[in-house]
Amino acid sequence: MALRRLPRLGLCARLPDFFLLLLFRGCLIGAVNLKSSNRNPVVQEFESVELSCIITDSQTNDPRIEWKKIQDDQTTYVFFDNKIQGDLAGRAELLGKTSLKIWNVTRTDSALYRCEVVARNDRKEIDEITIELIVQVKPVTPICRVPKAVPVGKAATLQCQESEAYPRPYYNWYRNDVPLPTDSRANPRFRNSSFLLNPETGTLVFSAVHKEDSGQYYCIASNDAGSAKCEEQEMEVYDLNIAGIIGGVLVVLAVLAMITLGICCAYRRGYFINNKQDGESYKSPGKPDGVNYIRTDEEGDFRHKSSFVI
Repeated sequence: MALRRLPRLGLCARLPDFFLLLLFRGCLIGAVNLKSSNRNPVVQEFESVELSCIITDSQTNDPRIEWKKIQDDQTTYVFFDNKIQGDLAGRAELLGKTSLKIWNVTRTDSALYRCEVVARNDRKEIDEITIELIVQVKPVTPICRVPKAVPVGKAATLQCQESEAYPRPYYNWYRNDVPLPTDSRANPRFRNSSFLLNPETGTLVFSAVHKEDSGQYYCIASNDAGSAKCEEQEMEVYDLNIAGIIGGVLVVLAVLAMITLGICCAYRRGYFINNKQDGESYKSPGKPDGVNYIRTDEEGDFRHKSSFVI
């Protein structure tokens, strides 16, 4: 009973070291301390998440709790003055006095969140912890570009792009439902092909296509949140008909020769001679006997020189 009447600090000072260890929490409490069960939570979009903030030591029965959001170098209140603030209003709540529960998270919720506690009755009145929330977004249907027809031996490029997913997706290409490797040379199954696949950009490049490269192609974009596939598109690889090309050229040359020959024949027969007469070659009309005409300066203007003689 005598020990109970001693001042608190005096008691701790007079006890042996092993008693000090046992009574450390009772003697030296006066500093608020926080911890979190998960400082880096990861959640998929439209799910819920708890941002854990737990008071481990404090003498203050009713500390002041604040949550702040740090995003793009801007800090805004999330929980202040005992209520949810900002864009989380209506879809967040406080759990267990200090933890924050967010419902229906979106990609814009990815940010740093700081839990701050002010305990006025503690020797160290303020403590804080920061939690980084990552919201994963699954890919949407990617946009695929596949050439419809390519001649044998020519280069071809297939593209696959998706811009919504977070983290950024990686890409896989398929031909006739068979996955393609990143390098055709590394797989004996594709020894007759010559292509390279970049899984980060979704680009599939053929240096020289072969007949075996014909088929139905599609791409799948994937990340930790899910995957999405574009529609199948056909790429046809065809042979060049050299004989047909030469024959076509010869036909065109023959037609041009016939046209040229026809123009020459028409010219020789006078179809292209200009029969129009100019003013200098103008012939005067026949004159009746006994009538003389004088031509004035104006072309075609005539008058009688003398009277008509019968």
